[in-house]
Amino acid sequence: GPMLFYSLFKTLVGKEVVVELKNDLAVRGQLHSVDQYLNVKLNNIHVVDEERYPHMLSVKNCFIRGSVVRYIILPATEIDTEVLQEATRREARGQNEQTGSIAT
Repeated sequence: GPMLFYSLFKTLVGKEVVVELKNDLAVRGQLHSVDQYLNVKLNNIHVVDEERYPHMLSVKNCFIRGSVVRYIILPATEIDTEVLQEATRREARGQNEQTGSIAT
């Protein structure tokens, strides 16, 4: 689960991402850091809908708790889909093996 995403996001540090929060606020910025709870720090941020959130105009850096993130839009060019698919398959296999051993 989360660890797969954590390893993926670690490779995206320094890249531009868009983070959409559960309250509909979407922020574009440079991914500065991420931890295993998927809390993210963004630098050089811009709110996507500035008219709706004028008070965010002066904000340049932010820390976002993983629990309030709805989703993170990644730069498609930066993601090696092969690697991602392989990691997902590995993870699925690992879970199957675990459930198998519980069943016996």
